Amino acid sequence: MPCRALLLFVVMLLSATARAELAETDWLQLLPASDRQALENMPEISHDTAEGEGVFSNKGGLKQQDKDLPAVMYSSKTVAAMNGRTIRIGGYPVPLESNAKGASTLFFLVPYPGACIHVPPPPPNQLILVRYPKGITLEDIYAPIWVSGALKVEAVSNDLADAAYALDASAVRLVEESDL
Repeated sequence: MPCRALLLFVVMLLSATARAELAETDWLQLLPASDRQALENMPEISHDTAEGEGVFSNKGGLKQQDKDLPAVMYSSKTVAAMNGRTIRIGGYPVPLESNAKGASTLFFLVPYPGACIHVPPPPPNQLILVRYPKGITLEDIYAPIWVSGALKVEAVSNDLADAAYALDASAVRLVEESDL
């Protein structure tokens, strides 16, 4: 009987471990200390633009257009210690590619909703290119998601954005009310 109880305990422990997720990585952990300090001390940014008035265009996408912004808003500086680390980070998807079933397999992850139309967009060291061959169906890009996988310091540039990190996702899921 004691062996049976021990076996049951081990099975329950393994089951609980399989469901456990990584601790959340905060977006600020992707910023070098100098960038974090510069962002904290940055003056207020004006939103007196067409986008601020509710008129949006996708011209430029996530790339910075306003050359008068502080240098930290263009920063691609990374945290070397994050390279190769397996993380779980929450954010919002900006879809780039889908599979034949319409599931997103390649997308940028951004720290706040509407970054593709927000002025200014996040700096490159606050953008992550996510590769997820399995794909996730994204019915609402304003719904937050969790992304888990191996983070890489990797410069990525396309017509939409410049990113300083990439992540090969092992899991992607919607944030659920129980996560909050």
